[in-house]
Amino acid sequence: MMRLPWFKYHAPRSVAEAAHILAAEGGDAMLIAGGTDLLPNMKRRQQTPATLVSLRQVEGLKRIANGKGLTLGAGLTLSEVVAAPQVREKYRGLWQAAAQVASPHLRNMGTLGGNLCLDTRCLYYNQNEDWRRAIDFCMKRDGQTCWVATRSKRCLAVSSTDTAPALISLGAKVRLISAEGERDLALNELYCNDGIDYLARRPDEILTEVMLPDLAGWKSTYWKLRRRGSFDFPLLGVAAAVRTAPDGTVEEARIVLGAVSSHPLLTEAGQLLVGGKLTDEAIAAVGKKAGAVAKPMDNADLDLYWRKDVVPEFIAYALRELRGDDMSETRMRVTRQLL
Repeated sequence: MMRLPWFKYHAPRSVAEAAHILAAEGGDAMLIAGGTDLLPNMKRRQQTPATLVSLRQVEGLKRIANGKGLTLGAGLTLSEVVAAPQVREKYRGLWQAAAQVASPHLRNMGTLGGNLCLDTRCLYYNQNEDWRRAIDFCMKRDGQTCWVATRSKRCLAVSSTDTAPALISLGAKVRLISAEGERDLALNELYCNDGIDYLARRPDEILTEVMLPDLAGWKSTYWKLRRRGSFDFPLLGVAAAVRTAPDGTVEEARIVLGAVSSHPLLTEAGQLLVGGKLTDEAIAAVGKKAGAVAKPMDNADLDLYWRKDVVPEFIAYALRELRGDDMSETRMRVTRQLL
């Protein structure tokens, strides 16, 4: 049985109190909300913070506010995000992404902020301590070598968050608060293409809310590839958002790929759609361009070459759904969920 290491525990009731504790504890403290990712990592000794600062009792992180767009507290559970009618009706891609995270039990515990800050994953890293010691530790924890590519100078662990690609495609921003002040950041700027330093959030900062713009005229969707129909992390995530004119001409488009890099990958492929319509030819061209920049590595489930080959297929599924095609049978067959 894997047991948690010893740690101090704080349960502040406000963001200001939590920020003060983080500043006082320094780099040895970590935030915990649902704990669905952090606690297993601690049992495997991948992360061993001396202090945990819980956000569960900070009610200010659980609000949903309508305005010009929509503001979601980072402390909302994924189940609460899925249950919010504003999300389902106006930000469909986010609703689909949140609904496909893990399983109902984990969505009841895991939070939106936790999913956005999810630790990167790798077959050589997400193992127990004895297993990792047996092959020699990897670059991400206690070692010097990336076992995915032994000559690599950076860690190639994969970003496996579902909600981040969806929110990036929707043009979301996040608010970060520390004892020194606060700052707003475009969500795409929160992520770095490094499996170790994968977030631009400082250790003393708290991600408090997600701000979505008014997306009148936009449609969005999210498609997820995984071995099973629930529980598993994505092996590929495709988030697409498109704004069209009344005649169907595309005015803006964003396509974001998840689980193919150490950060959610905002591609330039959506620009190929602007000024035209969602024809089969245009969709195929976008899939080809986006598929060329997807670089899955051999550190996740299933064959990496096959995972790269299906990127254009999943982009086509997403864009055809946004075009108005009935994709329910395909979604049920491919993702095993009817959303």
